[in-house]
Amino acid sequence: MDVTSFVTASDASSQAFKTATLLKTLSINSLITGESGVGKKSLARYILPDAQIIDASEFDHIFLALENAREIIISNLENSPNLIRLIKALQENNVRVIATAKSSFFDEKIDDLFSLKFDIPPLSQRPEDIDVLVKIFVKEASLLFNSNEKFDFKNFRPDVSKNADSLRRQVMVSCLLQDIKDVELMDIMDNYLYSRLGSNSDYRNFLYLYEVPLIKSGLRKFKSQLKLADKLGLNRNTLRKKVSDNKQYI
Repeated sequence: MDVTSFVTASDASSQAFKTATLLKTLSINSLITGESGVGKKSLARYILPDAQIIDASEFDHIFLALENAREIIISNLENSPNLIRLIKALQENNVRVIATAKSSFFDEKIDDLFSLKFDIPPLSQRPEDIDVLVKIFVKEASLLFNSNEKFDFKNFRPDVSKNADSLRRQVMVSCLLQDIKDVELMDIMDNYLYSRLGSNSDYRNFLYLYEVPLIKSGLRKFKSQLKLADKLGLNRNTLRKKVSDNKQYI
């Protein structure tokens, strides 16, 4: 199931959920499209809660399931190695299917199979859903890490590049790092650097791993390079050069 559990705070997600609710009462085939992590599988599972979910790439597995199943969920329809044969098998076995696919997926061969198609917009177009999901993931992280630390919602900038997948990962990492101990942080760096060390200039090559977070957090806290340079005991021209050298990260 998608990590979204499908929230309905935005108009777009609310409409998608209403469509899914309607489909629960109708015995028709439907195709749900959207980017990865927008909640396609969650809605498909909501429509057919008892159906088996099989990726379209698992061709033989699907055909075995069709022998006994009356309904099925096929994910990533664009991955099917033989779409014509799959459609024919579904029609011959009179199996109800809810399928998911990328928004960009198009094949005229599927028009006769699916009576209803609808698209779920990415989270970047559903800001109301982002707020709700962040709170859900923070609660999940607090239970997982047994943490009572308050989450910094004010300075949190959501990463929805991969929709709920990237957002959940970001929240989990943020919660983990909120009350991390210095020894634990050094252990993380130790593991990261161990397999990467080997050249004669590694000290210079990896210095940014210390400097970038120090400068970023300092600028966020003190709001100016001049004040930060004073706090760090650096010449402001030196700090300016370090900011310029690491501009892709800052």
